[in-house]
Order: sequence, then structure tokens, then C-alpha cells
Amino acid sequence: MAGLVAVMIIFFGWALIAGRLTRWSVTAPLAMVLLGMALTAGSDPLFVINLETSAAESGVEVILAILLFLDATEVPAKAFRRQRGVIIRLLAIALPLSLGLAWLAGLVLFPDQNYWVLALLATITVPIDLAPAGPVLRDKRIPARVRESLNVESGFNDGLVAPVFLICLAGATAGAAGEPPLEALVEALPAVLVAVLVGLAIGAAGAWSMIKVFTAGWTEPSALRVGVLALPLLSYGVAILFAGNGFVAAFVAGICFGAATRRLPADALHLTEDIGTMLTLVVWFIFGQVVNDTIGDGGLWGAVPYAAVGLTVVRMVPVFIALISSGVDLPDRFVIGWLGPRGLASIVFGLLAFIALNSPENDSVATVMVATVALSVVCHGLTVRMIGAWYDRRSDGLDRKMLS
Repeated sequence: MAGLVAVMIIFFGWALIAGRLTRWSVTAPLAMVLLGMALTAGSDPLFVINLETSAAESGVEVILAILLFLDATEVPAKAFRRQRGVIIRLLAIALPLSLGLAWLAGLVLFPDQNYWVLALLATITVPIDLAPAGPVLRDKRIPARVRESLNVESGFNDGLVAPVFLICLAGATAGAAGEPPLEALVEALPAVLVAVLVGLAIGAAGAWSMIKVFTAGWTEPSALRVGVLALPLLSYGVAILFAGNGFVAAFVAGICFGAATRRLPADALHLTEDIGTMLTLVVWFIFGQVVNDTIGDGGLWGAVPYAAVGLTVVRMVPVFIALISSGVDLPDRFVIGWLGPRGLASIVFGLLAFIALNSPENDSVATVMVATVALSVVCHGLTVRMIGAWYDRRSDGLDRKMLS
């Protein structure tokens, strides 16, 4: 009970000073990581979170289900239509290239590691999340085209990587247990297919029924908010019952449901968003403990080169290639390539892999995940405002050039 009280005090305190922290460039993820590190450090810490349990695995999957559902529903439709060409290139060309380059980087830097584990590391470290660089979406100095492209890409890429992550996790766990990976893949593929079908059915049915009852006046906005929250959990539960994957089902349900939000009250998603925000803070807090554990094991520095390559070459080269002849100029391509922060998706995928694998593979996964996310939080968090200032100076320079 004392732990629950302490966590609620932390959340309440963050709510009181969130605006001030933002002005100091202290994002909510960074604040929660630091608190997590402080409260789980030492030989007798205030919190001890046991991650290696089935309950922890289910909890992480439920959190991921809700967050993937929100990601899919919150993708702005207008932004997607405006930047359709750029976004399709980023998702269909840059994302697969990044996964391939990440696997090759692992092959070079971790030559003794299992091929499936290297593929798993790629799926954990490639998805982007704008939370560590949140101010980018609010900085009007950065062109709208850049902000919109990054916003939509970050909403979709973790859900698209999720099935690949499941397949790689199946191969890695089978390989570590000495079993033929092919058998594990044969079992994993039907689970993904079941998840897609469940997500399609529940997302479409949920959207249709909510629009019908709201239009007919049978319900009210407060009840709809509860119904929306039920959809990702329902998708998750039904998929599990039919031997499918819950969080993939929730993501697909979110895609189907997203189009319906324009015909529902403006606050229909607010309850789910608020709960998603709290769950996000919980994940970042847990990440603080994982950071402590990884530092204690002493293997963190060995993963830094992989993390550095992942945040630069693995992200930027595919983006440059994907945006050739797209109409996006070189400076904007560089910014889109650089602003690929790693955050929540990497942490949750990493936690699921850590729980599923045995030592030493799970330790390797945790170390790489921590190095990648921590380096991203620092580098991207520090450079967002610098990029905005650079765009401001560039705009002034272009204006003076046109006037002369």
C-alpha cells in the first residue's frame, strides 16, 4: 500500500508542475525515468518491480494494447491525406530498410549472437515515438510538413512492426530453447492472422454501433467514453481467447475505429487518452528500474555503439533513400531522419522480450533497449529546440535573400 501511495503522490506532483517542467525542457518521460531510477536504486529500494512473471507479461501486453489502439485512432486524417506520399514512403520503404540495416548492424557488432535475437533487437529499436521529443509537434518554426509526417509515421510504425516483433520473438525463443524456429513461426503466423480478423471485426462493429446509437440519441457522451475504453481491452481479450495476439488485435481495431471518431463527440476518446497517459508514465517509471538493473550488470557501454548506429545510420539512410524524388528538400529530409526518437514502443517490446527469453539473451535485449532509449531521450530531447532555432534562422536568411 505504501508503494501505491508513493506512486499516486508522484503522479499528482507531476500534474501540478508539468507545464513548468516543459518550459525547462524536462519532458514527462524524462521526469518519470529519473523518479524510477531514484526510487528503485540501492540495496533496499522503496520499489521493487518483478518483471519476470506471467502477471507482468500480461500487464505489459494490456498497456501496449491500449497504447497501440490510441496510436491508430489519433493519427490525424487530414495530415495523412496532405502528406500521403511522404508517409507511405516512410512506412513502406524506410521502415523495412531500417529493420534490415539494424539486423546488419547487430551482425557486425554482436557477431556471436543468434540471428533471430538480432532480428528481435531490430524490431525493438527501430520503431519511433515522439514522446522524448514532444515539443517538435508544438514548435511552429518547424515546417508543418515535417511535423505532420513524423506525427503520422510514429502513430503507425509501432503497430506495423508489432507482427514482425512477434514472429522474431517466436524464432528467438525457439532458438534459445534448442527447438526448430520454423515450428515456432508456424504457430506465430496464425496468431497474427487471428488478431487481425478479431481487430477488424471488433473495430468495425464498435464504430458502427456507436455511431448508430449516438445518432439515434440512445446514449450520451460520458457513456461513449467508457465504451471506447472497452474496445482495446475487448479486442485484446477476444484475440487471446482465440489463440491470437491481443495487442495486434487492439491496433487493428484502432485503425478501424479511427474513422468513426469524426462522427462521435469530440471528447469520446478523452477517457482512453487519459488512462493511456497514466499507463505511459507507469512504463517510463518501470524503465527507470530497468536502467538501474542494466547499469548494475555493467554491460551498458557495450551496447552504446549499436544504439548510436541505430539512431543515426539505421534511421537516416533509409529516410534519405525513401524520400528521393519525393519533393522533400535535403534539409527537411535530414530533420525527418534525425527526429526518430525511440521511446515507449521500444521499452514495451523490450520488456516483453526480456520476460519471454532466458539469460543471457534477455539481458542482451534489456541492455540494447536501455542504451537506445536512454541515448535517444538525451540526444533528441536536447536537439529539438536547436532544430526549431535553426529553421528560424534559415527562414530569416531566405527572407533577406528574397528581399535583396
